[in-house]
Amino acid sequence: MKKNGVDNLAFEPPSPEQRRAVPGPQQSPDPQEEEEAAEELCGWGRCAPPLLQLCNNAKGYLLFYSLLSVFQGIIVNGLINVSISTIEKRYELNSSLTGLISASYDIAFCVLCLFISFYGERGHKPRWLAFASFLIGLGSLVFSLPHFLSGVYKYGEKLDDTCPVTNSQFYNATCTPGSKSSLSNYLYVFILGQLILGAGGTPLYTLGTAFIDDSVPKHKASVYIGIGYSMSLLGPAVGYVLGGQLLNIYVDFNQQVRTDITPDDPRWVGAWWVAFVVCSFCTWLLVAPFSYFPRRLPGTQRIQAEKISEAHDDGKEHKDMGKDIKNFPWTLWSMLRNPVLMCLVIAAAVEALVATGFATFLPKFIENQFGFSSSYSATLGGVVLVPGAALGQIISGTLVSKLKLDCKNVIKFIAITCSIALALNSVFLFAKCGNEPFAGVSETYNGTGMLSNLTAPCNMNCRCLRSVYLPVCGTDEVQYFSPCYAGCSSVSIQKSGKVYSNCSCIVNPKTAFNNFTNGAITGKCTSKCTALPAFLFFFFLTVVFTFMAVTPTTVAILRCVPDMHRSFAMGVHMLFLRLIGTIPGPILFGVAIDNSCTLWSVDNCGKSGACWVYNNHLMAYTLMGISATCKVISIAFTVIAFVLYKPPPVKTSASQKDIETEMSVQL
Repeated sequence: MKKNGVDNLAFEPPSPEQRRAVPGPQQSPDPQEEEEAAEELCGWGRCAPPLLQLCNNAKGYLLFYSLLSVFQGIIVNGLINVSISTIEKRYELNSSLTGLISASYDIAFCVLCLFISFYGERGHKPRWLAFASFLIGLGSLVFSLPHFLSGVYKYGEKLDDTCPVTNSQFYNATCTPGSKSSLSNYLYVFILGQLILGAGGTPLYTLGTAFIDDSVPKHKASVYIGIGYSMSLLGPAVGYVLGGQLLNIYVDFNQQVRTDITPDDPRWVGAWWVAFVVCSFCTWLLVAPFSYFPRRLPGTQRIQAEKISEAHDDGKEHKDMGKDIKNFPWTLWSMLRNPVLMCLVIAAAVEALVATGFATFLPKFIENQFGFSSSYSATLGGVVLVPGAALGQIISGTLVSKLKLDCKNVIKFIAITCSIALALNSVFLFAKCGNEPFAGVSETYNGTGMLSNLTAPCNMNCRCLRSVYLPVCGTDEVQYFSPCYAGCSSVSIQKSGKVYSNCSCIVNPKTAFNNFTNGAITGKCTSKCTALPAFLFFFFLTVVFTFMAVTPTTVAILRCVPDMHRSFAMGVHMLFLRLIGTIPGPILFGVAIDNSCTLWSVDNCGKSGACWVYNNHLMAYTLMGISATCKVISIAFTVIAFVLYKPPPVKTSASQKDIETEMSVQL
């Protein structure tokens, strides 16, 4: 068997078992060799059953690494993203605060990643992942605690809100000065859960990835890393689908409470908490398998000996660093001085800003742009984001492996995929929807009243409650905040639901509901926009090409630094990924979405809560502008990295070629 033209049998050193089998003095066991062999057994201490050795290889490790990545993805990138809009309504939070919840995971990651990646490089990496499994399960359980601590959800007993509102219906309209809902205080519990999840995710994507690169040949590393990363995206897929389906179940189904609302009602809150509890216990099951893996897999030393460094500028001045804890500052400084590493890190971080922002708010974007329910929007978001991201990483990992690209060509590959993604970003220009007519928000009440004012002459005497949001669609195909604001004085129960009639604000009917020409039915008006298929198709392609840069970026980062610093380089990469990308990403997107709000919920004291209606055009253009700007910056830094990268001196390859030639002559 030959590799790179060299007979491996001529170079491969005999194993400890082969050396002990040679007759003569060499048969005496070498204590050091026996100790090294014991360190490569799967088990705990001297307990190493033969059955466990079946998983004691790179494929076995990849299996459990992928399972942990799946559950971490279900919780962090799936369930939390799906539940964001539901948590906003349930705990009276706005998008900026829920963006802070999403960013809390990355804050913990930033604080810990450098230290864990530096100290973990010298430690037992699989057991670090066992600890990570425990923390991820604990964080998921903590995140679900607000449901058990906040009591039963109360959406209000008054459902009809017809005109006029009687005095007895003002029971919930009283404002107590200085009163404040305690629900928003659960924000801190959500943040605590995310901080624990961030601490658990740190070893997974620093030490876990470096352990894969240590344990497989260089040309196979991109495939293994690509599979691991793509499996981590299976988690969000499951999270989006599972979480979306659970949102169709009432939040307090276990309390046996009576509900008079359906999932189509804007006040509906689904059972967002169930999957968090289940996933916490499932993740704890992975603690034991990771604890059994050895410090290094069998054959790792031979694989490391065969690898040729591709470190930028050969990494000469850094080779002796990082052997002692006291060298932590100098090792960090050497990483920061590596221009290729830093350009790749910044480029990846800026891309992550966009990816995290869309992962958090894409369901909300679809819900408001195309008029679907939270559950259906979450499912559509998962169908686009997760398969696209997984497909992109698998394709790129396979291409890099099959083409055997060196570090410089990998960087060129990254620049090409990012450029294509930038061109596809124009999907927001043509695949967007305007707002359906909304009385008092996007248009006046038949020429009366003013914009941004729900009160008009036709409903002035109704004394409607602004705190009760019950949208109805009139026969004039205009949406109203509630039956009261539409001036409806009668209600009847039909098979299709409640039908309101005698609506004084509806004067130009275009249709009829059960022979009521000036009536209205519950729910928002159906969107007439037909751009959803085009949006989903082009956004899917954008996601594919965006994530085609993820695995090659990881490979390039691991190659452009000295071998002993690969874990630490991943720590630096993840630090900047969070600081520049995933922390500000949800916050920036949340602020941008809030700025496009045209109708806020208001309590009886006039305090704003969640947003009910957005300006769809402004939202689409704002998100497109953020995405395009970030991609241009990412491409610029990738090109700079390509220009600055200096491959190792040719003498390394030349000496290898001389050895190959000499061996060919001998053979």
